[in-house]
Amino acid sequence: MAYIDAHVHVWTPDTERYPLGPGRTPDIMKPPSFTPEELLGHCRPSGVERIALVQMSFYGFDNSFMLDTMRSFPGTFAGIGIVDESAPEMEATMLQMADAGVRGFRIYPRGTPVEQWVESEGYRNMFAVGARRRLALCPLINPNGLPSLARMCRQFPQTPVVIDHLCRIGADGTIRPEDVDALCGMAELPAVKVKVSAFYALGAQKPPHDDLAPLIRRVYDAFGPRRLMWASDCPYAVQNERYEDAIALVRDRLDFLSSEDKDWILEKTAEETFFGG
Repeated sequence: MAYIDAHVHVWTPDTERYPLGPGRTPDIMKPPSFTPEELLGHCRPSGVERIALVQMSFYGFDNSFMLDTMRSFPGTFAGIGIVDESAPEMEATMLQMADAGVRGFRIYPRGTPVEQWVESEGYRNMFAVGARRRLALCPLINPNGLPSLARMCRQFPQTPVVIDHLCRIGADGTIRPEDVDALCGMAELPAVKVKVSAFYALGAQKPPHDDLAPLIRRVYDAFGPRRLMWASDCPYAVQNERYEDAIALVRDRLDFLSSEDKDWILEKTAEETFFGG
């Protein structure tokens, strides 16, 4: 099976051709370079042949490098972009990017109370576009952002939603049962999926990451394998660990997963979500 990594960032040190966003300077680029070629050097030895790129935040709303990477490696990369949800041209921008092969858009709280973070007019419009064009919205949130997200998902039940990085449960080192319950409660919303990802940043934060198995089991029991997708979150996953440490937990170490389960989590769910027509 050729695996899919559903969440990776790339960038180039060429800031003349691809300028950083307003207020951003090259010192925030750590590592200074993580090009598609560097990424594939990590991925391919582990059997990963396709990748969903997530627009890097320090480019702001300029998705040019991600889009150019997709064009330069046809069939290898899908795209998850970032748009300004409050901009008048937001819908046109989403549709233009969708025509270029982008299948998802990252959303996250930006200076608004987390209790209503996603319930603005701009995000409401994004949910409407997502429903019409089957474009996934990918929230980067902590568990306290789930109630607002759930309300929007109920208003727009056709909008695909993919929650990043197990909702960052355990990012402070503690996996709280109430946080796990909150994430699993989202399974009642059929268009919601979860990225089983960023193990390096959760729980004990060191390989082999077996401490995350009970969390993943709960999420698996709630959502099922067809609504879960694995991802590394490179390059951060390889700063202090190997790429193999990211994929091996799901591929080799979770004894409750069948071969068919792994097919979905390591390839098919992301394929349906980000590589569909």
